Amino acid sequence: MAKKNVSTFLLRQRAFLKLYLITLTEQERLYGLRILDLLRNDFKIYGYKPNHSEIYKSLHELMDDGILERYKKPKEGMKLQEVVYYRFKDYEEAQRYKKQLKVELDRCVGLLQKAIKDNYK
Repeated sequence: MAKKNVSTFLLRQRAFLKLYLITLTEQERLYGLRILDLLRNDFKIYGYKPNHSEIYKSLHELMDDGILERYKKPKEGMKLQEVVYYRFKDYEEAQRYKKQLKVELDRCVGLLQKAIKDNYK
């Protein structure tokens, strides 16, 4: 996988979301609206509220990269409604992506820590 999500400043939103989508898939929290609710709740205290379209764009990129695949299951108690779930298509590629993002996150943390140290003595 190419390093198309690496920024020269801080981590891009899409890369950040893809990291969380991989982790939530590992935890079997697999469908879009549930993922959206979880992320919004987890990051509410930081003032970050990912929008619906960014979540789905990130999911689609993970599918395009061959990391995730989608499948449909009937919604409980509803005969004609289906829910789209996500699962790994290539778990090893998902782990490589997470490892790559860990390096980038460490770099971003260092940059932010330097800014705090240099400007708030």
